[in-house]
Amino acid sequence: MLLLAITVLVLSLPTLIILLFSKEEDTQPPNDVTELVEILNEESELTVHVERSVTNEIESIPIEQYVASVVASEMPAEFELEALKAQALAARTYIIQYLLATGSLDTDQAITDTVQHQVYKNQSELKEQWGADYNWKMEKITGAVLATSGQILTYQDEPITPAFFSTSNGKTENAEDYWENSLPYLVSVESPWDVSSPRYLDQKSIPISEVESLLGIRINAPVENPPTTYTDSGRVKTVQLGGEFFTGRQIREALKLRSTDFEIEQKDDHLIFTTKGFGHGVGMSQYGANGMAEEGKNYQEIVEHYYQGIEIAQLDEAKYPELALKSIVMSQSETPNN
Repeated sequence: MLLLAITVLVLSLPTLIILLFSKEEDTQPPNDVTELVEILNEESELTVHVERSVTNEIESIPIEQYVASVVASEMPAEFELEALKAQALAARTYIIQYLLATGSLDTDQAITDTVQHQVYKNQSELKEQWGADYNWKMEKITGAVLATSGQILTYQDEPITPAFFSTSNGKTENAEDYWENSLPYLVSVESPWDVSSPRYLDQKSIPISEVESLLGIRINAPVENPPTTYTDSGRVKTVQLGGEFFTGRQIREALKLRSTDFEIEQKDDHLIFTTKGFGHGVGMSQYGANGMAEEGKNYQEIVEHYYQGIEIAQLDEAKYPELALKSIVMSQSETPNN
């Protein structure tokens, strides 16, 4: 019965989605963003405490409103609805896993609003950022959140680490090739859609003296085809510069490169780094997710591609703070494309 209800929800039109999440006495769908946000609040039985990086103040937000704000901050509203739904699943899974891992369910421990955790902007900030586009963007994102309300990604009945990033080099990265620890659902998969991303290709020119300072080395010989090893996805695993070996991650983070897929060439007193992709490369590619959605894939198919072997589960809100999970596995054959 639960599977049937969720399937109907996923296939419903936006107006029907709103009605399904309204109270029984409601007879008309909400007609503005304020009412949609109220529905998000009604769907929430958990509160997220967010420490604002600018003011150091704590904002307490119902979890589904928090998810909507994270999706609005992390993914362009112009993306396909199914990609936004996939992002909502990742955002909700992340905060649930964080609450469980830190024991924050019964405390006021705060999460940051930066990439240290998840980027978060409140409604006032989004209104200022989007201006006249606020209403349609927030309505679209809220629809994606409501359509997936309470759903998270699990592996062997546990919430996963739902890593995501902007743009791949054509493949995602194995978790152990960037963070050292392997996870069975964070493995390299093809992501050919990313080539159309505006962040796919980049060049950065850095003075050799700055490279030396940032890496703590001396480069005495011309840099030409430095010894390099690669991961399964074609990203740099190790590279030798100035007689020292560095991981691709060390180079990327020290020099603030877009990705670990980079080539190096010297031009006069500068090193030119040509990169493919944007981000660590592990988990779901946002531009890849949007590319899949443009081809007609639904959000279940998107998350099942980027997070191998996972299931979609529904939080049993009646059992907070234990957060017992009811599996609602939806195979591609059970849930047609939207």
